[in-house]
Amino acid sequence: MQTKRSYIDGVHPEVELLKEGVEWLRAGELVAFPTETVYGLGANALDTSACAKIFEVKGRPQDNPLIIHVCNRAMANILVKGWTLAAELCVQHFWPGPLTLVLPKTANVSDVVTAGLPNVAIRMPSHPVALRLIEESGFPIAAPSANLSGKPSPTSGSHVWRDLKGKIPLILDAGACLVGLESTVLDVSGEVPTILRPGGISKEQLEAVLGEIWVDKPLKNQVPKAPGMKYRHYAPQGEMILMVGSSEHVVQRMGQEIHKGHARLKKVGVLCTLESAPFLHNRLPDLLFVLGSKDRPEEVASNLFEGLRLCDERGMDLILAEGIEEGGLGTAIMNRLQKAAGRKIQYI
Repeated sequence: MQTKRSYIDGVHPEVELLKEGVEWLRAGELVAFPTETVYGLGANALDTSACAKIFEVKGRPQDNPLIIHVCNRAMANILVKGWTLAAELCVQHFWPGPLTLVLPKTANVSDVVTAGLPNVAIRMPSHPVALRLIEESGFPIAAPSANLSGKPSPTSGSHVWRDLKGKIPLILDAGACLVGLESTVLDVSGEVPTILRPGGISKEQLEAVLGEIWVDKPLKNQVPKAPGMKYRHYAPQGEMILMVGSSEHVVQRMGQEIHKGHARLKKVGVLCTLESAPFLHNRLPDLLFVLGSKDRPEEVASNLFEGLRLCDERGMDLILAEGIEEGGLGTAIMNRLQKAAGRKIQYI
């Protein structure tokens, strides 16, 4: 398949480019488009055959449910059987934005989308291109991240191009995503709201509005309740080790691992904070990528997937990543780092 990459204004998207995307979606095809979190691989959420193509193109496990994107409350109402008070509060305070709500689904939602589960995951993105594409389409769009399953999520059109060129007809490229991490997934179908996946809205932000929040810990052999819960995600091709501790101790351990890696003729990449970077230059890694300052977790979040993908592009055999303090957005960052490392973590 020939893939067209259309560069689109991320603030004031050109209508003719949006209409091209709509035509493909109405024809049952897939279109990649930007959201404020990561790029999505979209299909008409009410077209079961089109949604099935998402799993095929990504190589996504069939039991990993999709998130449906809407542009207004009326569109969400055709997907959701009943709204809880917690869901209403979330819509008021966090939509549009990086928060996905899990609620009982209506018969309009195919079991293909929900992986046979009784609930549906929905969100309203804040990116102008995403919102206008849904508006112009007139139907909700099911869209996981626009990457090959298990690989680092795409935060730019270039990432999508490298993963999906020749697999889909159209990529709407609006440059880099603002948040850089996927949305928070919050189950609001029960009595106590439960975070199924940390993301762009923190537990602390949710607690300020909803009060008590639980955090779900997925089990290995369970059917996942939401995207990103069961399978290894965000994984680079090389072996990755996450190092957690004081900057001084992390830098020292990284120096030792770089030396060991080079002794085994491995190319070693390092993902670190701005504070640690000056002390790692003389350790001579093959690639040193600065994620951002510890004091600016939003910066680290927006650069994380770019760093992981760069390690792949440069052929790093071993990747050493510095952890950051959990809490707020740091919790979501550490969640992605842990999954990328396949739980290979050194506490120093």
